[in-house]
Amino acid sequence: MIKNPQIRNLLKKKNNLQKIEIKSLQFMLLFVGLGNPTPNSENNRHNVGFKIIDSINKEFNLSKQKPKFKGLLTTGNINNKKVYAIKPLTFMNNSGICIRELIEYFKIEAQDIIVFHDDLDVEFGKIKAKFGGSNAGHNGIASIDKFIGKDYSRVRIGIGKPKNNIEVSDYVLQNFDEDETLEVEKISKNILDSISILVEKKLDLFSSTVNNK
Repeated sequence: MIKNPQIRNLLKKKNNLQKIEIKSLQFMLLFVGLGNPTPNSENNRHNVGFKIIDSINKEFNLSKQKPKFKGLLTTGNINNKKVYAIKPLTFMNNSGICIRELIEYFKIEAQDIIVFHDDLDVEFGKIKAKFGGSNAGHNGIASIDKFIGKDYSRVRIGIGKPKNNIEVSDYVLQNFDEDETLEVEKISKNILDSISILVEKKLDLFSSTVNNK
C-alpha cells in the first residue's frame, strides 16, 4: 500500500485519465463516402456518398480536408463522439485500400464504420441503413468487404434503376438532373437532421426518420 498521499493522488489522477481515454476511444466513429475523385465525376449518381460527406463536414464544422490514407480526411465531434470522415481517392473499385490503412492507424473497429453509397435497388429519394450483408453488386462495397470484412454499417442512398435500356455502368456515371439534384439536397438535409440517431447506430430508426421527413 502506498502511504505517501501525493504519490497516491498522482496515481489516482493517472488512472482517471486512462479511464477517460479508454472511454473516448469507445465513441470513435468513421464516416466513409464513396465516389470517384475526378472533377467530371462530382455530380455523378455514383458520387452521392461524397456529397453526403461534404454536407456533414460543412454542417458540423469538421476540420479542413487533408490528403491522408489515400483519401481526403476530416475530423471533429458530433454529439460528443469523436468522428473521422473520409472520401477515398483510390477510385470506387479500390475504396477498401484507403479504409484499411485508416482503421489500422487509428485502431478503429469495423463495427464503428458507417459507409454512405449509392444504391440502384433503393427507390430514388429514399435511404436504407443496415449492418453487414452482401455488396449487391456495388464495387465500392465489394472492395471494402475484401479488405476489412462485412461487419460495418452502410447507408444505402437510393438512385433508382436506369430506364430506357440504359446500361447500369453508364447510368451510375451520369450526372443528376436538376430535379434529382434538388432531391439529393433534401436527402442530405434529412440525414443531417437525423445524424444523432445514426451515431447511436439505431439504423432502422434512422432509416424511417430520414424517409418520413
